[in-house]
Amino acid sequence: MQSSTPKTKLLILLRTITTSATTTSGSYQRAAAEHGFLTLLQSCNTFSNLLKIRTQILKSGFGNNPLILTKFASKSSDLNSIEYAHCFIFSPYSNTHLYDAFLFNTIIKAYAQTWNLKAKALWVFNFMLECGVLPNNFTYPFVLKACAGIGDSRLGMSVHGSLLKFGFDGNDQVLNTLVHMYCSCNGGIEFGRKVFDEMPKNDSVPWSAMIGGYVRLGRSNDAIDLFRLMESEGVCPDEITMVAVLCACTDLGALELGRWVESLIEKKRVNKSLELNNALIDMFAKCGDVDKALKLFRTMTERSIVSWTSVIVGLAMHGRGLQAVSLFHEMITDGVVPDGVAFIALLSACSHSGLVNKGKEYFNLMRKEFGISPKIEHYGCMVDMLCRAGLVREAAEFVRKMPIEPNSIIWRTLINACRAHGELKLGESIARQLIENEPMREANYVLLSNIYAKMFHWEKKTKIREVMDKKGMRKIPGSTMIELNNKIYKFVAGDLSHDQYKEIFEMVDEMGREMKRAGYVPSTSEVMLDIDEEDKEDNLNRHSEKLAIAFALINTPPGTPIRIVKNLRVCNDCHSATKLISKIYNREIIARDRNRFHHFKDGLCSCNDFW
Repeated sequence: MQSSTPKTKLLILLRTITTSATTTSGSYQRAAAEHGFLTLLQSCNTFSNLLKIRTQILKSGFGNNPLILTKFASKSSDLNSIEYAHCFIFSPYSNTHLYDAFLFNTIIKAYAQTWNLKAKALWVFNFMLECGVLPNNFTYPFVLKACAGIGDSRLGMSVHGSLLKFGFDGNDQVLNTLVHMYCSCNGGIEFGRKVFDEMPKNDSVPWSAMIGGYVRLGRSNDAIDLFRLMESEGVCPDEITMVAVLCACTDLGALELGRWVESLIEKKRVNKSLELNNALIDMFAKCGDVDKALKLFRTMTERSIVSWTSVIVGLAMHGRGLQAVSLFHEMITDGVVPDGVAFIALLSACSHSGLVNKGKEYFNLMRKEFGISPKIEHYGCMVDMLCRAGLVREAAEFVRKMPIEPNSIIWRTLINACRAHGELKLGESIARQLIENEPMREANYVLLSNIYAKMFHWEKKTKIREVMDKKGMRKIPGSTMIELNNKIYKFVAGDLSHDQYKEIFEMVDEMGREMKRAGYVPSTSEVMLDIDEEDKEDNLNRHSEKLAIAFALINTPPGTPIRIVKNLRVCNDCHSATKLISKIYNREIIARDRNRFHHFKDGLCSCNDFW
């Protein structure tokens, strides 16, 4: 005789439970039926079975049983059907006065964990209070996580007021989540710091929340300062703390700091989870030591697609495109199926190394062999690749034929290429259209202004700047950071704020004299100002990267490497000058700009002047 199917077994069990519940009135039988429903819900794995169980719950008179409804809500969440459970549990026929905090908490938690339904968690929380059900110490962490996902600090403040009213301001778990919530909301970071400063901080959890908040906002120096304070107070970090700190090091390009963090991980025996190993790889790759990143990758016993992608991205940033391509094929051979992010890394590698034909090949392979439809980021990589190779007209035609609407990043990439490769009329036309589409985006005006400067249309350039002033817009200033003796120094063009500014400018003048003796001719076309050539040369000598290099030459031993991080793309003049400086002063200079790494040594650059 054939064994019963799962569907048949379910129907038999439902009939048995229902019969037991409706034909007997004893408490034992009711308890047995309740247990039966809980068991069925525990093993339920399809939405259709959930519907059947719900029908029998109602027939059996358990429609207002908080224990069964809590399990029903939990299972509905597992099956991505929490809204269905909501309609059932909060129907007009429900006796909500029988419900307890555990049931409400389960529904709030489910909504808080669903990316597009977090606002409903707040509705359920408010309804819970209306029903006279008091929140407990599990309620507020779920509600605060929902607020964090929504990102509205005013909403978070109202919940903060509620938890104070009910006396949960002494609960560590609630306070930890409160810090996380404020750090995740627009304009909430200072409120988060106030809560953090006033709460007990006996373990790593609140420290990790606050450090992570700073990192997400790009306040990496604050994150590092707070981590140093954590160290001084003797609080032992965990892997979550270390991941956040490594992300801060990556943002700052602070390699020595990253190495110190790696040594702390070993010293304190922090659990080297997959995520922590990936963060280490990413840090080394993006702070200039891609060989160390590759070495760490090779020693990993467990790897994810993130591990592979991090190394491919690192190799791409260092202009080692062929190595990146080779690693991509090794990944496939190892049985790891590439995703869309891996292809972005691969196309970026082709872009930074001028591998145009390979880039086109992989762009087609992505869809044909792996069934990945190109997204805007993939199209952006292709436009970037063609533009870097000087194929501006081909890039413009590629954009015209795109099946999806190009975003402003793609248009700005094209405008920059037009300026760099002399397609000024085309660049002007695109920039004007972009300003019409995004009239409050300052970058669009800067691009058009730079096009007019390249065309020597100073009056038009001046008008653009006047429009920006009227709209209250400001160009993002170029800046360069350098790490020295465990401290991060930041320079802007013409910076006079540094304690050693006199010595720095003297060194800049010396560098200029030595470079001229070596045949250096300043690229004055880089200066977008209507001033004479001599003033343009002086302006170029005051660029932030030259000030940072001068500072390093003064303060570091001869022959030691210099590492700098630039927030914008390095200009042609600074690139040419840095090549000569590396040769004159016998220094290897590693520069990370907005797009990639440049390794300057003996008068040459690793990018082969392709960036």
